[in-house]
Amino acid sequence: MKRYILMSGTTNIVWLRNDLRVQDNAALAAALERGGPLVLLYIWDVESYGSWAPGAASKVWLHHALESLARELSKYGGRLLIRQGATAEVLHDVVTSSGAGTIFWNRRYEPKLRSLDAELKLELRAEGLEVETFNSALLNEPHTVANKSGGAFKVYSPYFKAVQDRPVAAPVAADLGVAEWLKADLRSESLDSLGLLPERDWWRGMVSDWEISEAGGQARLDRFLDGAVEHYNEDRNIPGMEGSSKLSPYLQCGLIGPRQVVAALEARTDLKAKGPFVYLKEIYWREFAYNVLFHFPHTPDSPLQAQYADFPWEADDDLLERWQKGQTGYPIVDAGMRELYATGWMHNRVRMIVASLLVKQLLQDWKAGARWFWDTLVDADLASNTLGWQWSGGCGADAAPYFRVFNPMIQGGKFDAIGTYVKRYVPELAKLPAKYIHTPWEAPESVLEAAGVELGVTYPRPVIEHQAGRDRALAAFDAFKNGEVA
Repeated sequence: MKRYILMSGTTNIVWLRNDLRVQDNAALAAALERGGPLVLLYIWDVESYGSWAPGAASKVWLHHALESLARELSKYGGRLLIRQGATAEVLHDVVTSSGAGTIFWNRRYEPKLRSLDAELKLELRAEGLEVETFNSALLNEPHTVANKSGGAFKVYSPYFKAVQDRPVAAPVAADLGVAEWLKADLRSESLDSLGLLPERDWWRGMVSDWEISEAGGQARLDRFLDGAVEHYNEDRNIPGMEGSSKLSPYLQCGLIGPRQVVAALEARTDLKAKGPFVYLKEIYWREFAYNVLFHFPHTPDSPLQAQYADFPWEADDDLLERWQKGQTGYPIVDAGMRELYATGWMHNRVRMIVASLLVKQLLQDWKAGARWFWDTLVDADLASNTLGWQWSGGCGADAAPYFRVFNPMIQGGKFDAIGTYVKRYVPELAKLPAKYIHTPWEAPESVLEAAGVELGVTYPRPVIEHQAGRDRALAAFDAFKNGEVA
């Protein structure tokens, strides 16, 4: 990094990143407590992310999250300073033009970003600035958790056992009413100039399903705790109903924090009850994902179980595209992929089903699936995305065994028995009786005709017959495991 000579001043800069909220924002709370002129800064530095820059859906969400935060700050006479460019250069410019003496930020854990932050902290302190960093993204930071031998956990259950009784820090309150905003007219770029919204307006339908704001995250949490959490242990698997919290995109960009979620759970539910307890374990699954990413930073691009780096995937662009577009001929899979495109989100049970089809029956590389999810999910989170796809591929932490191949018909029949979910996202099958909704190829011709379904024309036949795909997958994994594949 280029070194600058900086003069220590009295202004406090809060550098915002994936913490676009006011409450439970430790860096902001500390700056307010310090007192003095305040600048809230967001830097769009796409190069800093390396090969994992935010995807299209994440950028749309980010645009609206920044927009909502700017509106909230304006209520208190403040503003969000927006800049783009190389982080170090932007920080230098804002420091010198604002007379800042202290920079506050909340820590990040993605490998590339963590390295950048560590380098920046050393350089800025060497130049005379005070740098204060905090945890606002996790309940337990990865460097604070180790197994009995001092190493990193690779299996969720012992990880959860090690941390579940740790006290969770209370959310940090912030009062913007006491903020002293810097009066200097610092240059800020328009939100639109960041180019986060694509030219084609496909995203408008997607965002209509979400209230993208800090208040929206709190409202969604409230609705969940007032209803679905009680039976979460069962209803979370039913994609046709609102059985999950759908807080993941709010957590991903920091419109809500995990400490706020846990505090609300503890205050408003009985954590010994099945529903709330299972949901709490999902919050800790997210923590586990960050634990794995922190200790094994190569995993977004390489399997944790190194032997799988040479697995002979059978790359097929046509198969991949049919999966991406929801044209596999398996209704529960196609519904999931279309839900993803329409809303930027996919039900978790369905994520496992669609991933299994891709990496098992179709033998496509898990990284191809991870990249598609990264570009299309509004909750695209490097830790969770990596852990989930390596779980499906049988090559990561706490991974599903290679011989577990989800049967999409059984999964559909069990979790979407009457086809509520499928009919919502695959409308060409809407008139098909529930008996055949997950196996339209088994329906008599008269039933198909009455439902307006012509296989291979209005709805595709399966890209591969399930048993044949399963057998092929097991044969490939068995051969690889036994060293029979070069």
